[in-house]
Amino acid sequence: MASDAAIRRFTILACWLVVGFMLTGCGKGDTAGSTSRDATGRDRSQSGYTIVATVGMVADIARAVAGDRAEVIGLLGSGVDPHLYKPTRSDVERLLAADVIFYNGLLLEGKMTDSLVRAATAGKKVHAVTELLDEQYLLEPAEFHGLYDPHVWMDPAAWAHAVEVVRDKLTDFDPDSESVYHANAAAYTEQLAALERYAAGVLASVPPEQRVLVTAHDAFNYFGRRFGYEVVGIQGLSTESEAGVQDIEGLVDMLVERDIGAVFVESTVSPRNINALVAGARAQGHTVAIGGKLFSDAMGDEGTYEGTYIGMIDHNATIIARALGGTAPARGMNGRLAE
Repeated sequence: MASDAAIRRFTILACWLVVGFMLTGCGKGDTAGSTSRDATGRDRSQSGYTIVATVGMVADIARAVAGDRAEVIGLLGSGVDPHLYKPTRSDVERLLAADVIFYNGLLLEGKMTDSLVRAATAGKKVHAVTELLDEQYLLEPAEFHGLYDPHVWMDPAAWAHAVEVVRDKLTDFDPDSESVYHANAAAYTEQLAALERYAAGVLASVPPEQRVLVTAHDAFNYFGRRFGYEVVGIQGLSTESEAGVQDIEGLVDMLVERDIGAVFVESTVSPRNINALVAGARAQGHTVAIGGKLFSDAMGDEGTYEGTYIGMIDHNATIIARALGGTAPARGMNGRLAE
């Protein structure tokens, strides 16, 4: 007889197969005569159209690729946790008014599923930007019971595949602007490659024994795999999980035994557990500093460099390298980080 865990895993996977089919299968019947024209019959490349994206990292790709061909609306701003976010009435209205919708997928926006399905059944073009990632690349933590870690943007090389998805879907929607989307996507992909090279360089300057990244929750596993860091999250993949007293005590012992000098808070997660680690280590005579605030599930404030995907990863890599004993420019790769 199947175990409860196996039944739960099968049920969740079956539900998400249905959701995935609905989001990719709906809205395909209006391609003839409408993919490059708006409601008035004008060329979309001239009149513009609207893209709605869930999280800021996805919206940033859409803006880079669409350029001036579309207005891009991001639903979740800085400091907003997508694991816990429930769409408002205005969010639903924006989704239903959009021409194209992009979301991360891999269960990141779990509480928005009903709204995304509703938009798809209304004929909207709804696309997960992670759809090109091979399952062999994706991380499958044991506690997720067969589902995948959604934080793929932490690896710039993987995030370049998301750029391909946006490029191709916008080309399908507005084929008259194909050359624009391809040129914009190529330029943005080059920036991501430069970002990865910078991050790899500064993070490699940290002494090997100090390459341990302790954060509030498990958002940095793809980052750790890409750049050779051990990642320890107090909470699990979703911020809905809670850390127990034994979890905190075990991590405090690890910090002391391995002489780890810094831990990190996150912009979308309460610092309560991180502060408990610092206090626990202090009680054992070991000083642990808070190395800085990292951007995990959301970017920085709108209108700032850290409020872009490149600025977000630049900030994280620079802060981590400096806090753990490596060397990095104080203001990052482009000299644009806030002091």
